Amino acid sequence: MGERKGEVMKSKIMVLYYSMFGNTFLMAKAVCQGIEQAGGQPILRTVPELLPRSVIDKDERIKKAKEMQKGVAVAKMEELEKIDGIILGSPARFGNMCAQLRNFLDQTGSLWMKGSLINKPAGVFCCTASLHGGQETTLISMMFTLIHHGAIIVGVPYSLKELVETKRGGTPYGPTAVVGQLADQPPTDMDLKIARELGKRVTRLAK
Repeated sequence: MGERKGEVMKSKIMVLYYSMFGNTFLMAKAVCQGIEQAGGQPILRTVPELLPRSVIDKDERIKKAKEMQKGVAVAKMEELEKIDGIILGSPARFGNMCAQLRNFLDQTGSLWMKGSLINKPAGVFCCTASLHGGQETTLISMMFTLIHHGAIIVGVPYSLKELVETKRGGTPYGPTAVVGQLADQPPTDMDLKIARELGKRVTRLAK
């Protein structure tokens, strides 16, 4: 990054996610902490909700999660033109990213035409209900779009000891957390540590 009047410009890294019950949101916040620790500027954004208001109002867990995230802005497409890196986060949906994130990414054709994300470092993270509930495939599903945009995929190296020690979440493809079938088991300290490390690594590469 360049300098402006003696001040070093911070790398702007967007953390773009969707979270229904709040667990992916907790992972996103940890990623943002890692970005800050590496000297970057995190831009935390969510994507538009597709669930009907009537469905949300009937589920106290979703309502609670929405309250947790009320301060997070919905991403605007033009914001993605001005970032130095991007990290996507999603709950798993049958081994794939959720419809909300997929819907947003499907609208990024204008960014693709401009080459806005070419050579930008990019990472992914997710939450699943069970250990074998599609962690790797969900992460890879998000990578496909990033690769088409020309982004450079960044994973988590095994030099991070937590990646070897973890018994539930964390993969070389990106941070993960197993949150249970009722999504009532939040990410562990180890899950969040791995998430922070991804934020640090993407930021350092963006510099």
